[in-house]
Amino acid sequence: FSPRQLPFSLPLNPVVTATEKIISKPGDNATLSCIYHGRELHLKNLRVYWQINDDRDKCSVVHALISGQDNESEQCVHFKNRTRLFWDRLEGGDFSLLLLNVSQSDEHTYECVVLQKAEYTKLIHQARVVLSLAASYSQPVLGGPVNSDSTGEEVTFSCRSGNGYPKPSVYWINKTDNSHLHPSELNFTLHTNGTYSVFSTLKVKATSNMEIECSIENTVLQENMSANYTQHSNRSTESHKTLEKSGHGARAAGIVATVILVGVAAVLICRLWKRRSSRLVSYR
Repeated sequence: FSPRQLPFSLPLNPVVTATEKIISKPGDNATLSCIYHGRELHLKNLRVYWQINDDRDKCSVVHALISGQDNESEQCVHFKNRTRLFWDRLEGGDFSLLLLNVSQSDEHTYECVVLQKAEYTKLIHQARVVLSLAASYSQPVLGGPVNSDSTGEEVTFSCRSGNGYPKPSVYWINKTDNSHLHPSELNFTLHTNGTYSVFSTLKVKATSNMEIECSIENTVLQENMSANYTQHSNRSTESHKTLEKSGHGARAAGIVATVILVGVAAVLICRLWKRRSSRLVSYR
């Protein structure tokens, strides 16, 4: 029989475990949990179905175990050779499913249905798992104008990040007043492993003090990666250089003054010594 036809008796209040939510990276393997904590089971009397719960209009059978053997007759083509049960755990009530090489099309709510056949077929366990895909984006690389004398001119910033999923939200922020800026360009590239790269540019008129931030947000993982660009005015730089030069000048003047004082002291000492020597000679 097929799980779509449900030709088995349902208890009045079938026990369904709390829906589990898991996140997997595109291209990785995902384990969908389904564990029955009951009496000892005999596989020959069981039928276990993993099926898609949120899209029954299409083929819904992900994996089927009938009388202790895998049954591929009703399995969706999309899942062929991509599902595994843990055979050493089945008799202990662990009917978890290993889904190989997950991709965007695998994002569904999955349902595990365990049926036991005795005098009649009855449902003994049911579990649901929501599978979402996500991957962290790399630290953004932010590029900006090199020329510090560009005040009043239009300048271009660029921001890139990669190896993430799903498509991120990209924000450009003027940190001087925390206002949001509109990107001039925003492009996404889908890679063969299912992850995305993002590239964005921003064109603005340069000011004497610029603080620009590029932020990459992954809403599924609730992660926010950012990079900052800071440029201060030339005047402040020049004044810093002037102060630095004046500091060097003051130190040099101090050294010269010290040398002069030492020289004067030496001359005075020499004169006093000569006078004392001449007096000693006259006494003799």
